[in-house]
Amino acid sequence: MSWLATALSAHTATSAPESAGQAIGYPTLFLLVLLGALVPVVPTGALVSSAAVVAFHRPEPYGLALVLVTSSLAAFLGDMALYWLGRRGMRSRNGSRWLAAIRARAPEDRLTQAQEKLAGHGVTVLVLSRLVPAGRIPVMLACLMAEWPVRRFARGNLPACLAWAVTYQLIGVLGGSLFPEPWEGVVAAVALTVVLGAAPALWRRVRGAVRVEG
Repeated sequence: MSWLATALSAHTATSAPESAGQAIGYPTLFLLVLLGALVPVVPTGALVSSAAVVAFHRPEPYGLALVLVTSSLAAFLGDMALYWLGRRGMRSRNGSRWLAAIRARAPEDRLTQAQEKLAGHGVTVLVLSRLVPAGRIPVMLACLMAEWPVRRFARGNLPACLAWAVTYQLIGVLGGSLFPEPWEGVVAAVALTVVLGAAPALWRRVRGAVRVEG
C-alpha cells in the first residue's frame, strides 16, 4: 500500500484534473519523520497530514491507524536519538556538532522561557512542546541543561509524540473530509500546517514592532 507525500493537480478546459505526486510507503514515511526529528528542516507535520489525507480517501480500514503508529514511533525514536546525542555532547569537554545544532535552534529568550516553564511544570511542558511550532528544540535543550536522564525524557516524550501525530493527523482528516479529491485535501492540509507553523513567529514580530513603536 502506498501513500502520496505530495500531490499536485492542474485544471484545463478540455480535460479532467489530473493528480501528480510521489508515492511513498510506510517505511519512507517513517524514515522522513525520523530524519525530520534529527534534522528539524523536514516538514514532518505536513508529511503526516498529507499521509492522513490519502489514508482518509482509501478504502482500507486501518490506514489512519497505521499512519498514526508510523509517524509517532518515528518521531519518538528521532527525538530519543537526538536527545542521546545531545547528552553525549553535554558530557564531552568539546561538545559535539549535534549539541551545537540544538543550541543554534534554541534562541536565548526561548531557552530561558523553556527553562522557567520546565522548572515549574516538568513533564507537562515537554508534552506540550511538540504541539507548539518551534517549541520542541528549546525544551529539549532545557531538559539537557537540567540533566534529565534519558528514561525521564522518554516518559514525557512518548505522549508528546502521540499528541503531535494525532494533531497533524486530524488536520489531514479535516482536509480530506472537505474535498472530494485527495490532492485537494493534501494542498489544504499542507497550507494549514504552514500557516500554523508561521503564526507564532509572525505574532512575535508584530508584538515586537508594537513595543518598539510604543
